[in-house]
Amino acid sequence: MEQNFKETHVTKAVLVGLSSPRLGRLESADEQSMEELAALLETAGGTAVGEVLQSRSSPEPRTFIGEGKVAEIRQLVETQEAEMVIFDNELSPSQMRVLTEELGVQVLDRSGLILDIFAQRARTKEGRLQVELAQYRYLLPRLTGMWGHLVRQTASGGRSPIGTRGPGETQLESDRRHIRRKISKLEAELKDVRRIRGTQRVRRKKNEIPVVAIVGYTNAGKSTLLNLLTHADIPANNRLFDTLDTTTRLLSVNDTLEVLISDTVGFIRKLPHHLIDAFKATLEELSFADLLLHVIDGSNPNWREQAAVVEDLIRELGAEKTPCIDVFNKSDLYTGDIKPHGERIVSISAKTGAGVPELLEKIAAALDPGVRRITLRLPYNQGSLLDLLYREAKVESVAYESEIVVQALCPKKLLGQISAFLSHQGGDDT
Repeated sequence: MEQNFKETHVTKAVLVGLSSPRLGRLESADEQSMEELAALLETAGGTAVGEVLQSRSSPEPRTFIGEGKVAEIRQLVETQEAEMVIFDNELSPSQMRVLTEELGVQVLDRSGLILDIFAQRARTKEGRLQVELAQYRYLLPRLTGMWGHLVRQTASGGRSPIGTRGPGETQLESDRRHIRRKISKLEAELKDVRRIRGTQRVRRKKNEIPVVAIVGYTNAGKSTLLNLLTHADIPANNRLFDTLDTTTRLLSVNDTLEVLISDTVGFIRKLPHHLIDAFKATLEELSFADLLLHVIDGSNPNWREQAAVVEDLIRELGAEKTPCIDVFNKSDLYTGDIKPHGERIVSISAKTGAGVPELLEKIAAALDPGVRRITLRLPYNQGSLLDLLYREAKVESVAYESEIVVQALCPKKLLGQISAFLSHQGGDDT
């Protein structure tokens, strides 16, 4: 599926949404989801020149919105010289084909628009693989609609008997086979990515480096927070889906705790399921993380709905049992009387740095590995304990004086074995 937008060309589009009790709350369009659709269009390099939000008891099977609305939108497309119509709802392949013919311009649904943005933004090889896989999965069920206008031709001009097929069906099946082969190839390549990630995870576990994953609704400020904590210098712009490829950095939480912290792609309402599946290689990091930082835009009046979307997707990805800290960002723009607070809640401003010391304290409390900085004075006949420290602790310095003076970061499990040699000056530094 080729990209529909270019950064150098501003595509004019009419936005359409349908609200219906038959669709359910998440699938229906409303003013909020239409605002989000306009922001998605802007992210993709387009601009909205008209908007139609319709209420119906149920979608119309052929055109989704009914013939009257189709005529109204066609008129709007002509007067605004729009090049595209984008639906906030998911369309069936046949509906998309009919609407394209009726409206005379390309018709796209929300899933297709999100895929277009992902195709523009993916930078790494892995990200591009994931986008391509999602595009082919999106395209495969739509082939029937695309080829539905081709008549199955036979010598008699009538219905094809068993065993004979017209050129349209032959082409359709050929395309299906080609796309299925591409999907299989991409799945195999992504399986290799998962294997490499698995090896990296084993190495991290061996080194006992905790992993923290930053999650949240798109544009909540995740990249800004990562930049603030680690000086990662990741572009952090005020637009949806600005980060697609996972970035991981080392963060020194305090003088005894280092973690690997990762930024992840932002979540959004109506995120296509095939897109979630395609991005499992990136998002599966969530289920292996030791701690999640759920970044919430506290200045957004719809933050509760956005947080619920993220929590639902965390459950879908199998990470609901991972410890989580709710990080209410943009506290400098918060309009309520009392800022959110609690044991696993912190209010910050990733822009100004306010609240970050408290956040680091909560990360340390959640991931406390029981490591203590100690000073040991070992007799020379206790050299075996020094070997033990090299294996099980992090030795920072060794000085050979009248005794062996060792400074190390030591896990609690070793303290009992070495307690007799703890220096009273350094003590069991805590």
